[in-house]
Order: sequence, then C-alpha cells, then structure tokens
Amino acid sequence: MGLDLLLAPGVLVPRGETELLARSAIDILRTLEAPLVVDMCCGSGNLAAAIAHHCPKARVWAADLTDDTTALARRNVERLGLSERVTVRQGDLFASLAQDRLDGTVDVVVCNPPYISTSALESEKASLLDSEPREAFDGGPYGISILQRLVKEALGVLKPGGWLLFEFGEGQHKLVASLLARSKSYGAISFAETDGTPRVAIAKRLAGVQT
Repeated sequence: MGLDLLLAPGVLVPRGETELLARSAIDILRTLEAPLVVDMCCGSGNLAAAIAHHCPKARVWAADLTDDTTALARRNVERLGLSERVTVRQGDLFASLAQDRLDGTVDVVVCNPPYISTSALESEKASLLDSEPREAFDGGPYGISILQRLVKEALGVLKPGGWLLFEFGEGQHKLVASLLARSKSYGAISFAETDGTPRVAIAKRLAGVQT
C-alpha cells in the first residue's frame, strides 16, 4: 500500500491478503464525503494507516486489545504523520470506542480478526506461534468466535447503509455467508477474492435494523 510500517514482537505481521481488505474499503470510501472509519483488531495499525493515507478526507479510529498492539499502532500513526486523523484506542472490541460516541455514525468498519481454529493452532498451524502472538490468530473452536461478535457489535456504530468489511480464512466463506445472513441486518453481501479464493467479506448494513 506504499507505506513503511514498524513491527515488534507480540504483534501480527501483516500479510499480503490484508491488502485486498484495504483496497476494497478504499474503493468504497472514495465515493463518500468525509467518511468515518473504524479499524477493529488493528494490530500494527496497517489498515488504519493505509486507509487514512489513501483517503485524505477520512477520519479513522483504530482499536485493539493488548498493550503491544496499541502502542505499536500509535507509533506507526505518529511516524506516518496521521495523528490528526487516526485515533488509537485499547479495549475489548467496540467497548474500546465508548468514549468516542460513534453510535450510528460510522460509514465503514474494517477488521482483520483472529480466524484460525484453536485446534489448527495446536497442530498444522502451530508454527505461526513461533514469532507471533496467539491472540492474533486464535478464533476459537471453529475460527469464527470473534467474527460472530464483530457481525453483531458492528451494528452499534454503523450508520444505516454503512459497510462492514472483514478478512477470513480459506474455506470459511460459507460459514461467513451464513453468519451474515442469520443476523438479518446486512444486505448486498459479496466477497473479494485472492486467486479465485474468497478472503474478504463485504456487507452493507440494512436501514431500519434495531440493535
């Protein structure tokens, strides 16, 4: 995305597929005037920084759970000269944004959540934990524990017609489609693909949905 980022122990190393999420969000944001954006599970701040850099009219809030991630995200935001438009918060998903009074005002929520199952991290994916934290990968028994919360809790900040975009693992697209459909709160659900493999969900919040 044209940005140099600092990394540190205890924080996820951004992968190429997350660029697909960033570009999908930027395509939507470029059609909006002065949009408000939330980057949930922000890690190093790579998505928040890329969006703010490529969408100069966007105002971005980035949030994560741990000291390491939020400290590094703040360093990246400051180093890239984006502090006036990117705010970094710490806490458990959307509870971290309570002080910002964003309810029903946000145009786009993006998220690169943990989406690998606990059992996979203890077997074929165990090598991921050699140099990166479990919190960045462990998505619970089926890999969708955080996604389940994200789909529900994002409704609290999204405005009617706002967009939720998130990355998910290979082979999870049917689970993701079912999760979004069961919420009965999103329409216009689509997927962005990498080499023919769905990796990013794009869903529009329906108007008139009660949260």
